[in-house]
Amino acid sequence: MLSTPEYGRDLVGYGSNPPDPQWPGGARLAVSFVLNYEEGGENTVLNGDSHSETFICETPMQPLVGLRNVNTESLYDYGARAGVWRLLRIFEAAGLPLTVFAVGKALADNPAAGRAFAELSHEVASHHWRWIDYLHVPEDVEREHIRRSIDIIEELTGAKPAGWYGGRTSIRSRRLAVEAGCFSYDSDVYDDDLPHWSTVGDKSVLLVPYSLDANDFKFSISPGFSSGDDFETYLRGAFDFLYEEGATSPKMMSIGLHCRMAGRPGRAAALARFVKYVQTFDDVWVCRRAEIADHWRENFPAPTPSSDRSAP
Repeated sequence: MLSTPEYGRDLVGYGSNPPDPQWPGGARLAVSFVLNYEEGGENTVLNGDSHSETFICETPMQPLVGLRNVNTESLYDYGARAGVWRLLRIFEAAGLPLTVFAVGKALADNPAAGRAFAELSHEVASHHWRWIDYLHVPEDVEREHIRRSIDIIEELTGAKPAGWYGGRTSIRSRRLAVEAGCFSYDSDVYDDDLPHWSTVGDKSVLLVPYSLDANDFKFSISPGFSSGDDFETYLRGAFDFLYEEGATSPKMMSIGLHCRMAGRPGRAAALARFVKYVQTFDDVWVCRRAEIADHWRENFPAPTPSSDRSAP
């Protein structure tokens, strides 16, 4: 699947000599906290889907075909009712920014959350219209869903989203996101510790890689995190290693959070400890992903077609 022009593969990347990203203030590491807001956009027959959701929840199981799984729905509901507000309080108290990967349907179901993201100056990026697998969704439907996701974000926050992360994408998703015309970066990639450029047709696309390892979704899989201490230990280990690398070769670190997962008290406590740990470092840039994209675009513009592939 990834061999198609829309999702080409580059196994060379920056090689043994990655560029110095020249983070603001000479930071040794750029840290991006990402809050995935998905609750209400997941699979359920209430949304016209054929089956119940099974992904990233406390009780993974086979989907119920043609039936509701009210336990899974309720676990998702926790994220919108309680988890999101707890996580927002943690970051407000710390004075640190988030990038919110927001599913459009989830925002439509709880517009107060969308308005709160904007009021707290967090970045709201598009996480598609639904939290479903778009692999077999018709192209015209997916195109319309991307448009709807943009519209609801603009309605609730006053601005079109700068960022795109579909997550459960089709092979067409990147091209359709580029066609939408408002995204300055795409995070549907996990292949590096630095941003890099790609192309869709004749257009350059800035890719700002995301992470599925420093991510609370691993509480829902085995082997994965079994306690808040596991999560905190892993985050600290990744942070410390990248920070040490940053003495000579600065990188970026993404931390993925979900309202229904990290928003639970035991996990939120571990996250709060990690946030405080990060704040003990003066030479770390905690930022929104759009800021990373803007910085990269300014310092490492899209290469011309004749440029060497190793260029930033």
